[in-house]
Amino acid sequence: MNILILGSGGREHAITWKLAQSKKPLKLFAAPGNPGTAAMAVNIDIDPMDFNAVRKAVIDNQIRMVVVGPEAPLAAGITDFLEDDPSLGDLAVIGPRREGARLEGSKDFAKGFMKRHGIPTAAYDTFTPDTIDDAISFMRTLKPPYVLKADGLAAGKGVLIINDFDEAVSELRAMLGGRFGEAGSKVVIEEYLRGIELSAFVITDGRSYRILPEAKDYKRIGEGDTGKNTGGMGAVSPVPFASKSFMAKVEERIIKPTVEGLMKEGIDYRGFIFFGLMNIDGDPFVIEYNARLGDPETEVILPRIDSDFFDLLEGVAYRNLESRSIVISPETAVTVMIVSGGYPDSYGKGFHISGTDSVTESTLFHAGTKTDNRHLVTSGGRVIAVTSTGSSMESALEKSYSSVGRISFSGMNYRRDIGFDLKDGLK
Repeated sequence: MNILILGSGGREHAITWKLAQSKKPLKLFAAPGNPGTAAMAVNIDIDPMDFNAVRKAVIDNQIRMVVVGPEAPLAAGITDFLEDDPSLGDLAVIGPRREGARLEGSKDFAKGFMKRHGIPTAAYDTFTPDTIDDAISFMRTLKPPYVLKADGLAAGKGVLIINDFDEAVSELRAMLGGRFGEAGSKVVIEEYLRGIELSAFVITDGRSYRILPEAKDYKRIGEGDTGKNTGGMGAVSPVPFASKSFMAKVEERIIKPTVEGLMKEGIDYRGFIFFGLMNIDGDPFVIEYNARLGDPETEVILPRIDSDFFDLLEGVAYRNLESRSIVISPETAVTVMIVSGGYPDSYGKGFHISGTDSVTESTLFHAGTKTDNRHLVTSGGRVIAVTSTGSSMESALEKSYSSVGRISFSGMNYRRDIGFDLKDGLK
């Protein structure tokens, strides 16, 4: 089968890498891909948001399955576009249609969905520029910090957590005044939940589901979870406090009601669901949904799947996922993200990357690289995810940080404390 993976980051490299391990006769394509995917797939230089170009690539390369990595094409309706084209036959698309992608594309829709189906989440309300006075009054009923979320997709920058009330009001006015464009035309204000975060994932064919390994990622740029939020500086799987009893609560209170809720609302959802969770005194609450796999969590959950990943995707395509099994390794996987100097603010590009050929203990997932005159150079804020596995978190981390030490480029930065808060629990 010919499979096209849409996207160019570490998540898409990891998906390509995992599919390349399948025993089934697969030919892989990535669009646009990166130098990492080029080692195991045919890269096609097209923009995933150019739906007509994607359609042409599907036809030209006799693609039978498309795996959508990023959120933007899903929110824009790439699945609808491909599935509704009669000339593409029985093309399988792994990723929800536009209506299902609203779980991620609209915070207001997601919160309303959770409320309708009794899924535990923070108290909230939604406001527009016309109701800004009501929003300020609502904030007065909350204890700081104040959580402000742009309703739409804002490239990971649309969530603000602010301790000072006056500053929160100022930021609210800026958001509703157009800071995030259309994404901020509505703002969700919600109660701040105090607990420990983790990420859970499922793959679903719209009726049944399989639970993938959980993970904990690290968003802040600085050690000790300080500084600005990023797209993710590293991740660890498994998560020690995600015990069998806790995950049973996640399944019963969150996963099942979500999948059943989608069915009740007539939403045909085939693909991945990311659950951003908060563990509050042993009880799970949903912070957010994503309509795809997370990044850099993908780089630690896929290495822990010992069974054939393509078998799960095939189960989604044929709507018989209930007959497919998943085998998860007990080993720990960690990834350390190497980023450009200045990230998540402005940063330079085009810096020569050296040392990747000397890395043998870890898997390097390319997140923001390109090839320039046959040299590997930086092309993004997050550059390379360095992933390792081991019988303990300590052994996996030792491998990753040793590998990081072999890689260099101008301005290179990374966090040196990934997983340190979990060490005692993973020994």
